[in-house]
Amino acid sequence: MKKIFFALLLITSSIAVQAQELKWETDLKKAADISIKTKKPLLLFFTGSDWCGWCIRLQNEVLKTPDFAKWAKENVVLVELDFPRRTPQLPEIQQQNNELQQVFGVRGYPTIWFAHPNKKDGKINLDKLGSTGYVAGGPSKWLEGANQILANKK
Repeated sequence: MKKIFFALLLITSSIAVQAQELKWETDLKKAADISIKTKKPLLLFFTGSDWCGWCIRLQNEVLKTPDFAKWAKENVVLVELDFPRRTPQLPEIQQQNNELQQVFGVRGYPTIWFAHPNKKDGKINLDKLGSTGYVAGGPSKWLEGANQILANKK
């Protein structure tokens, strides 16, 4: 019985560690460079991390799962664009996030946009691929929609 318990504990902890290994960029310029280099689109996650119930639900049901982690590593460069109420944020990140909120016309949270960046004259331009938000049904349902957005815009 102890062996089974320890085996389950090991499997559970390795899954949790795998989901936590994802790197969410907060600097669009850095993320765009990675995206251009790897030829993967950006996943721009507009969130209110410390107050938005639907954002927290999306995180727990999809974005922090092993299925999402595996998919994200293969398909996208992750960018978190946070609009917290209690968590301090650098002024340049606040300004960047506000500008991107305007560019993408984000009116509610969570909103996820997929985009291809390109640089012209040192300036980043973003080609919008499509958007989504919270989708009931867990990671498989959410990933199905994300894959449709990416497949339709390649």
